[in-house]
Amino acid sequence: MKTRILFALFLLGSAFTAQAQLLKFGIKAGPNFANFSGGVSGIDYTSRTSFHAGALLQIKPLENFALQPEVLYSSVGADVEGVGDFNLDYISVPVMARFFVVTDRLSIDAGPQFSFLVKDADVVFDEVSGEADTESFDFAVAGGVTLNIAGGLFVSGRYSIGLTEASKQAEVKNAVFQLSLGYTF
Repeated sequence: MKTRILFALFLLGSAFTAQAQLLKFGIKAGPNFANFSGGVSGIDYTSRTSFHAGALLQIKPLENFALQPEVLYSSVGADVEGVGDFNLDYISVPVMARFFVVTDRLSIDAGPQFSFLVKDADVVFDEVSGEADTESFDFAVAGGVTLNIAGGLFVSGRYSIGLTEASKQAEVKNAVFQLSLGYTF
């Protein structure tokens, strides 16, 4: 009987160890360098520096592959020369597939990003048309690289390009380069 109990405890301990290697939670934050792609002729857009921060879950079923959904607060938009700023704040949910080119160290990341507008500062469109007509949802594709430094610390660079328009009034899409510093545990 003692042998069976010890064996069951061993199996249970092994399952928890395997589960700990499969799932990791983390946090990340860093600057966004955002702009619009596309646009209205005669209007010049310049990049806007802002930020992102949030949490992630890394699911690693294979040695060289992981799935990483994230929930980020991300501020994007662009500066419009001579008019003002167009600031959009989203709750973004990227779902990145991570392909490790160096096991547990360096990965190439790619996947879709779903963003839900939570705040907009419509200085640009207030002056141009009197009202903002911002889209409440943004769909993008993202790609980048992640380097795991040591002890759960990582850095990443990512570029996302919107596939849907950010505004109903102008044919512009979000284009964002993110640098992140994060920690998984």
